[in-house]
Amino acid sequence: MLNLSKKILVAIDGSPQSDKAAEEAVRLALASGTRFRSKIYAILVLPSTRTPSFTDFMPSPPPTERPGWEEQRKRIFYVVEKVTAETGVPIEHVVVYGDAAEEILAFAEQEEIAVIVIGSSGAGRVKRAFLGSVSTKVALHARCSVYIVR
Repeated sequence: MLNLSKKILVAIDGSPQSDKAAEEAVRLALASGTRFRSKIYAILVLPSTRTPSFTDFMPSPPPTERPGWEEQRKRIFYVVEKVTAETGVPIEHVVVYGDAAEEILAFAEQEEIAVIVIGSSGAGRVKRAFLGSVSTKVALHARCSVYIVR
């Protein structure tokens, strides 16, 4: 394995699986050593807000503009922020709107990400068969390596 710096994308949603993925992403970043610093991009994909119609008098603001967002953001990014601060791994937070798998894949391609770290969905076999999971879609369509954490 070459010790070169890598761009690592970790999908964050505040779940225990995403917390484990964040810890694994930091381990991968540390494996590159101190000479070649890897960078972690922590991405949170929020559901896209519906476009207001002419019948909406007071459309609701997106989640990032609602009261209490900063506390919620801190809670969601807590583990990845804590682990990167302890280890000195550089991190960048990204919050986007849309379909989770599509946004993760688009960001990975745009930023030329080397590896995507994502938690497994934990969905049952029947639910996954009908709906699919974000981790499955990312693993099938990504142009880079995908590390699924259970």
